[in-house]
Amino acid sequence: MKICIVALVCFFASAIGSVCGIGGGVIIKPVLDALGIMDVASVSFLSGCTVLSMSVVALYGNMKHKTVFRFRKPFAWTITAGSVLGGLLGKSAFRVITGNMENKNRIGAVQAAVLLCLTAATLFYHCRKTGKTAGTGNISNTPLIFAVGAVLGILSSFLGIGGGPMNLAALTFLFSMETKEAALYSIHVILFSQTAGLCATLVTKTVPRFPPAMLFLMSGCGILGAFAGAWMNKKADNQTVDKCFAVLLFVIIAISLYNIFRYR
Repeated sequence: MKICIVALVCFFASAIGSVCGIGGGVIIKPVLDALGIMDVASVSFLSGCTVLSMSVVALYGNMKHKTVFRFRKPFAWTITAGSVLGGLLGKSAFRVITGNMENKNRIGAVQAAVLLCLTAATLFYHCRKTGKTAGTGNISNTPLIFAVGAVLGILSSFLGIGGGPMNLAALTFLFSMETKEAALYSIHVILFSQTAGLCATLVTKTVPRFPPAMLFLMSGCGILGAFAGAWMNKKADNQTVDKCFAVLLFVIIAISLYNIFRYR
């Protein structure tokens, strides 16, 4: 029964995540933590692999179809480079904290608390935004763009969620992007930051133990979800994406609250 739940969660999270640009890991990670199928480190690793699989398909699908906005490659690669560095730092922070905790699953409570705070702040901002664009920021300074990417990379890697609502909130607020435009850049960031994090885990030989079948199941469902998300993305407008994003934020907050009490 739990295996079926995992498959469904990975599929629907990846589908909705690819549309909203949040990666899907922000749903997969806390749900699997709540189910208690594996330890926190294994869930973080498998969630990251699922998000990586999803992001490859989602980015290809979104880039293949014409958009109403111009994809700015210099901006995309600058913020992505920052997220790669941040992803490596986030992985290091996760290893240090788990290494110094006697109760390894206690890190789950820390991750849930951080995710709760970030999601609540994102929801507050999302409910207050008005107009077609979410923010008044228009950062064009290259070092600042790199720094934003680094912060996003640290948070997503440490939390094991791939990208999450922070990416979308930062891109819409700091760069005045519409939701669908921000979602595309967010997927771009997620793809390369997750690749860097996975490579770091393999190089440092810190891959946690997990059932191999679970990796294929979750990654496969993530890919199928991404295909479904690419189809939905063609049909959805910015208002629809905004509504889906708001619903997901409420779901994430509820699951994070449950996990805090579960792991404390």
